[in-house]
Amino acid sequence: MIELNLSKQRVHLIDGLRGFSLSGIILANMLIFQYGMYGESDPQLFGIGGTDLVLRSLLFILVVGSFMPVFAFMFGFGMVKLSESLKGRGLRPKSHLARRFLLLLVLGLLHSILLWEGDILAFYGLTGFFLLLFLNRKPRTLLIWSVLLLSVMGILGIIPQDPEDPLAGTSPHTQKYIRESIDIYGSGSYGEMMQFRNNTDALSDEESDIMAYAALLAPLLTAPLFLLGMRAARNGIFDNPQAKRSIYLRRTLILIPAGLLTKAYSVLVQQLGGESLPGAGIGDLAGGSLLALGYIYAFALLYTRPAKTGLLYKFEAVGRLSLTNYLMQSVICTTIFYGYGLGLFGRAGILGGIGIVLVVYAAQLLLSPYYLEYFRIGPVEQLLRIWTYLTWSGRPKRSLHSESLPEAGAPSSSQTTA
Repeated sequence: MIELNLSKQRVHLIDGLRGFSLSGIILANMLIFQYGMYGESDPQLFGIGGTDLVLRSLLFILVVGSFMPVFAFMFGFGMVKLSESLKGRGLRPKSHLARRFLLLLVLGLLHSILLWEGDILAFYGLTGFFLLLFLNRKPRTLLIWSVLLLSVMGILGIIPQDPEDPLAGTSPHTQKYIRESIDIYGSGSYGEMMQFRNNTDALSDEESDIMAYAALLAPLLTAPLFLLGMRAARNGIFDNPQAKRSIYLRRTLILIPAGLLTKAYSVLVQQLGGESLPGAGIGDLAGGSLLALGYIYAFALLYTRPAKTGLLYKFEAVGRLSLTNYLMQSVICTTIFYGYGLGLFGRAGILGGIGIVLVVYAAQLLLSPYYLEYFRIGPVEQLLRIWTYLTWSGRPKRSLHSESLPEAGAPSSSQTTA
């Protein structure tokens, strides 16, 4: 009975973390919803100043680049737990996970082509195939690779940027693209936006070539949080939160200040025109991951208390529907900001945009628990399970040669959602 309770407690914590991460993800994505993938980096083209400029800086320090890594951590964690569940049923984990990642890739491509350019699911799907190389590695191996890759990111962030680098600053070609996007996204029809997004080059040929090479390194640069999530599932760091309180507290007090300092330095240096100074990129390449880990352990501290608050239950509900809620954020926010909806693209301002997306997330906090009173799993999660297990019920089969195992030992449906 004690082991069962601890298992349920771990599942709740992971669900809550996933739901919490979506609050930061929608705040960070607001900049893309309202200003576009390339426009978010050029506030002057939208006349952003004063309080909005300060709020933008705070978002880049506190939120941008630090909540998607939390989701990545959960992705790695759920990948290992799903693998363990499949092994317990006598099934082959890698084949099931490969199908899962393939569908994530397809969903991500459809998401980016048909709805919104800021999709992350396709990247997660591709990264999942890379992570299969580490699926059966020991916690120590996962830690070594995580530290090594995170160190590489830190070193790259310390190296001063070459002022002659084509990617230093926004090129005239991209600025022209951003100005065109203001009209198209703000007042264009759905068809016009589809045509513009999928057929207009935002980068010059030289920039496109450089970005193509950089994209090949992306899985290596983003792997640390995925691998640390896998390690967390292996070493049981969240299995008994009350017993791990001192660990969570110590890591929170180290990682959050380290992440905030590196990110604040990068943001302020770049705003003051010091992109070529040493360490200007460390916040983007390493600080975001450090702060994400700090947020993870700070959130875990909430589960070391004797009783949970009502807000934690709501975070858990959002997390159990994480994939559905993530896609719904895109549907709702593109309708609010794009021309075929309310047309607030580039017009609401940073403060207004924050208010809008917080209302959207608050609605998800309120509605997700009600949904789960009637349905066990979200619609997109169910589709993913059907494809992963190749069963209409969305439940894994049990091998004829496997021993009968108690169902309570398997992770919840939400725990295995990417």
